[in-house]
Amino acid sequence: MNGVIKQVVVLAAGEGLRLRPYTLTTPKPLLEVNGRPILEWNFDELPENISEIILVVGYLKDKIINHFGNNWRNKKIIYVEQRELKGTGDALRLCQPLLDEHFLVINGDDLYAKEDLEKFSRCNLAILAKEISNPGRLSLHTLLTDEQNHFCGFAKTDENIKTARVNAGLYALNRHFFDYPLQPIKNGAEFGLPQTVALMAQDYPIEVINATFWQSVGYPEDIKKAEEAIKQKVQSSNAKVQINA
Repeated sequence: MNGVIKQVVVLAAGEGLRLRPYTLTTPKPLLEVNGRPILEWNFDELPENISEIILVVGYLKDKIINHFGNNWRNKKIIYVEQRELKGTGDALRLCQPLLDEHFLVINGDDLYAKEDLEKFSRCNLAILAKEISNPGRLSLHTLLTDEQNHFCGFAKTDENIKTARVNAGLYALNRHFFDYPLQPIKNGAEFGLPQTVALMAQDYPIEVINATFWQSVGYPEDIKKAEEAIKQKVQSSNAKVQINA
């Protein structure tokens, strides 16, 4: 890959059913963590070289569009509407006409770190992983890797495993993704992005990189976890600044 990635696709179309009642009137990416919407936290973590945000919207899309408008801190925002919520793979497919050869993809309801986003913006093909103790429901997203630490699919595990290296929903991808058929999930009701990336991984080496920070916000109890994680992250950043001062 020549140069750095300039585009990020942000997946923010879902209804957030697992976060009801919070998402009855507020789209999941606008739920507040420590007084700020999740998307604002992530947009501020984007590296300088990312100049274009492609924001996939659907459920309560007008609230997201009205909140952010057409730019965020000199980064252009382009909206793509997913009218039928057919999953993350379908959401990325809708963005295909707008994409450069290389691009990032992130989940709009997870929290990421600038350090990881900067690293990924210089990758060819990569997926972010997080080692988690007592992963519970997240164990379903356990990554399999080969001896070269390349992604090769998902492990079949149960919620009782002690630790798991799970998919954190940040990808560095290229347009070869669109050469593959979208993989159906949920009895064919949706098409999965990670499952399609797993198919792509059979032909291309996709590096698995450990996250310095990641927090999923998929359930009501995750909001408090996210608030505590952000506080610790800010405190850690402030401590580093004081040490280097």
